[in-house]
Amino acid sequence: MSHSNYSFLSKFKRHVNSSMVLIFFTVLALVCANIPDVKEWYFDLWQNPVSFSIGEFNFFSHGGHAMSLGAVINDFLMAIFFLSVGLEIKREIRVGELSTREKAMLPIIGACGGMIVPVLLFWVFSPAGVASDGLAIPMATDIAFSLGVLAVFRTRVPVGLKVFLAALAVADDLGGILVIALFYTSEINMTFLLLSALCVAVMVVANIMKVRSKAFYVVVGLVLWYMMLNSGIHATIAGVIVAFCVPATLKKGTGHYLERIRENINKFPKIDVDARRNAVVLTNEDIHILKSIESAADKMISPLQDLEDNLSFLINYLVIPLFAFANAGIDLSAMNVGSLFSGVGLAVMIGLVVGKFVGVFSFSWLAIRMKLVSLPAGADWKSFASVCVVCGIGFTVSMFIADLSYAAVPGGASLLGEAKLGVLCGSVISAVLGCLLLNRYLPEQKN
Repeated sequence: MSHSNYSFLSKFKRHVNSSMVLIFFTVLALVCANIPDVKEWYFDLWQNPVSFSIGEFNFFSHGGHAMSLGAVINDFLMAIFFLSVGLEIKREIRVGELSTREKAMLPIIGACGGMIVPVLLFWVFSPAGVASDGLAIPMATDIAFSLGVLAVFRTRVPVGLKVFLAALAVADDLGGILVIALFYTSEINMTFLLLSALCVAVMVVANIMKVRSKAFYVVVGLVLWYMMLNSGIHATIAGVIVAFCVPATLKKGTGHYLERIRENINKFPKIDVDARRNAVVLTNEDIHILKSIESAADKMISPLQDLEDNLSFLINYLVIPLFAFANAGIDLSAMNVGSLFSGVGLAVMIGLVVGKFVGVFSFSWLAIRMKLVSLPAGADWKSFASVCVVCGIGFTVSMFIADLSYAAVPGGASLLGEAKLGVLCGSVISAVLGCLLLNRYLPEQKN
């Protein structure tokens, strides 16, 4: 990435928060879906076929048929999203907040409660039959929105609470990935499944052989995605598999590259104190030394961390906003207001607002009372409970699971609309309640 592009992206991210972009496209989707002259264009847009072809082969094809734009967003772009999630999970397991038993216990226990209780509440409040396919919808915590809420309070939020929420959302995502892999698989095509297994084996062997090229894993990952798309296993799981195959270690170790940097710095000519402010014309040898330092510095970053960093802007400012724009559009004129007080809409909303809070807080409280873990550093019970309320923001993955649950079933269109409305309302209620409680119970801002 060039310095000018990096500078632009840094300034853009500094002034435009990813949560703001997500909110904008969510609202835009709702507006487009409810303006009479625009709604037909909006809903038809996602049905347009997409082709990326070489001869007769179309990369975006499933069962010999071209995928729609909506399917490409939900199956391909979301695979990139899950690649990013998988990289984050692997990093956290290796060196982050899930790397030791002490660090991982509280967020994992909280995440388990935050998945089990919402599922039980959804089962209690949802109608029988096809509607029960959406049991997993209220399981997820949206990491971008939830951390965005904490960001509003800046330094008032103890670091321990931020770490707890981030780690819980990561563990939550892992649970969602397992649910998608286990319960949203269609009829299996053994040929494509075996080819998928071959792609995974190639990446595993490459990792063992110390292949550290990110391009290699991305190319094999694209092949894996196509094979899994046509195998019957949901294609987004390919992103997670690639993430766990991307190397997290360096080819020669940190010390090797540090020593190389030191040697090259020592080779660089010393500049006279009086000439420090003057422009210096570098020789070819000087330029070669600088490039060697730059190369060694780049190689000190593992492929996993480098790829995660490179994907950050793409995910936060393109993939997730585009997903929101394609999926958050609900035609409210076709909705019955009563759908929020019964059926799937109520079940999802109760699962997020009540289930996530009760599940995360009760499981965490029990673990802390049993002295298995302790409260996050700097937190008391009131501020901790306030963060547990924020866990009910389930936007992205909840929307995604709702689409998997209802999009392809008979009569699923109305259920999908109700589920999306429940996700939106539940997430907004959790965000607003969380903000009010955090504002009241967090420590006052220090001057």
